[in-house]
Amino acid sequence: MFRIGFGYDAHRLTSDRLLVLGGVTIPYDLGLLGHSDADVLSHAICDAILGAAGLGDIGRHFPDTDPRWRGILSLTLLTETVEMLKLKKLRIVNVDSTIVAQRPKLKDYIPEMESNLAAALGLDPGQVNVKATTTEGMGFTGQGEGMAAYAVALITGTAG
Repeated sequence: MFRIGFGYDAHRLTSDRLLVLGGVTIPYDLGLLGHSDADVLSHAICDAILGAAGLGDIGRHFPDTDPRWRGILSLTLLTETVEMLKLKKLRIVNVDSTIVAQRPKLKDYIPEMESNLAAALGLDPGQVNVKATTTEGMGFTGQGEGMAAYAVALITGTAG
C-alpha cells in the first residue's frame, strides 16, 4: 500500500523572532511568528505525512492552545509524527517540499535543511528534497509579509 499526503503552512514575518526553516537558523532581520519555532517547512512536511496516514493535521496533534508545544523545535514535532506512523505500521518513502519566500535567498541552506529533516524523519538525506522559490514580488510572500511552504509525502505500510 502506498499513500500520498499534501501539506501547506504559512506564517507572518516579524522582527522579534529567529528565522528557522528545516531546523536551520538562518541569519535574517525577520523571523516567523508562531506558537512553536514557526518553521513553516517542517510544519508543511508534518501535515503531508499526517495526511498521507489519514491522521488529520498538525493542529489536531500539536495545538497552539497547548502550552507543551510553546516554543518547541518543529523538528521535534516531525519526530513525534514519525512515532505516530510507526504505531500504524507505516513508514515514509520520501518527502518533497518547496519554501515560498522572496527573501532571504535560501539555496546555501538547503543541504543542511535536508540533512536535519532526514535525521528527524529517520530517512536518508536522498529521501528528502527541499526547493525554494519566490513569487516575483506578488502576494504576501512576495511582499515580504510572510513565508509559506508546500510538501508532499509518500508513505507505505500495511495499515488500512
